[in-house]
Amino acid sequence: MFLSLLQVPAAASHADTLAPVVLALAVILAAAKLGGDAAERIGQPAVLGELVVGVLVGNLSLVGIDWFQFIAANATIDVLAQLGAVILLFEVGLESTVRDMLQVGVRSLMVAVLGVVTPWALGWWVGALLLPEHSVYVHAFLGAVLTATSVGITARVLKDLGRSQSPEARIILGAAVIDDVLGLVVLAAVAAIIAAADSGAALSYGTLALVLGKALLFLFGALSLGVILSPWLFSFASRLRGGGVLLATALVFCFTLAWLASAIGLAPIVGAYAAGLILEDLHYRDFAKEERHLEDLVRPISSFLVPVFFVLMGMHVDLTTFMRPEILGLAAALTVAAVLGKQACALGALGARLDWLSIGIGMIPRGEVGLIFANIGLTLVVRGERIIDAATYSAVVIMVMLTTLITPPALKWSLNKQRSR
Repeated sequence: MFLSLLQVPAAASHADTLAPVVLALAVILAAAKLGGDAAERIGQPAVLGELVVGVLVGNLSLVGIDWFQFIAANATIDVLAQLGAVILLFEVGLESTVRDMLQVGVRSLMVAVLGVVTPWALGWWVGALLLPEHSVYVHAFLGAVLTATSVGITARVLKDLGRSQSPEARIILGAAVIDDVLGLVVLAAVAAIIAAADSGAALSYGTLALVLGKALLFLFGALSLGVILSPWLFSFASRLRGGGVLLATALVFCFTLAWLASAIGLAPIVGAYAAGLILEDLHYRDFAKEERHLEDLVRPISSFLVPVFFVLMGMHVDLTTFMRPEILGLAAALTVAAVLGKQACALGALGARLDWLSIGIGMIPRGEVGLIFANIGLTLVVRGERIIDAATYSAVVIMVMLTTLITPPALKWSLNKQRSR
């Protein structure tokens, strides 16, 4: 009888579109928090637990439990997950400012550039070597996925060890800001070229230059204009009566830039990240009546939507593909390329009395940013061929999980080794 009650929402979904959505959200949030708690208990970030629990829930059909499949197939849940990715990148952007990006210094800039170019080249090479039957667009996108960095994991380890103010930490955190910008430019360029190829446009150096120029123009144009206009916007909004004006204004700013990015052929997350970078406390100082910072106001929304994204991304992983040696081989090769690519970025710190090994290790985790990149690949198609199919996506998820798992213990070992000298 209990099972028959569980099956009612799926059967009645045509009559009531809200019921299956709220039930799916209840399942997702409960699973996410249980998975996050399990991950935190073993010293791993909660995001890893949310991803793993999504993989488990999404593959319960392998043991005869098909009921949860309606979650992955629900279009509303998919939209909420995409919105979660936008909010996540906005939140990541809020952790830095344009001023921070301009003050990172030449050494951080070199670390960031090497940390994007080298993984991209290695990822492209791995794709060409192990997936020769796929198009060059697939190889290029795999390289783009490897450019991502989730520096939040590294930041937490540095804080736990009391090293967040060390020269190495400043290099890592400074480089991460530029790394994110460059990675988003690479992603935007590759995705736009793929979209053009799908429409029949021929790939040329002119096309590539146009796409790169468009991405750079949007990012740096949005950052420049935003720094000028956002203080005026928030000053005007501060005169509005009612509660929640600061949060509403910030979200209007975020969603507008996300829409503008999409309108010119870039991923909405590019605009959301730019919006987060632009906003800083100075812009909304007139909101004296607001007791909390903008980051604190966004966090409840993020706590609701971001787990939806991670659990749903985990549900897209097909565990049966793990039985195929070629997929595990691809995952292993991508992981090696991901690690070596970020180790190469440490070359930018040579010439100074710095722990270059710790800098390279600190840039390794792909985390949530890598998953966002891979998720965009699921939506891209060239002449009927998915850029990221189910098998390749599973390999990318394995790479994200491994780079996320190995970074905390490796960074602790490296920093403790340096301290013992």
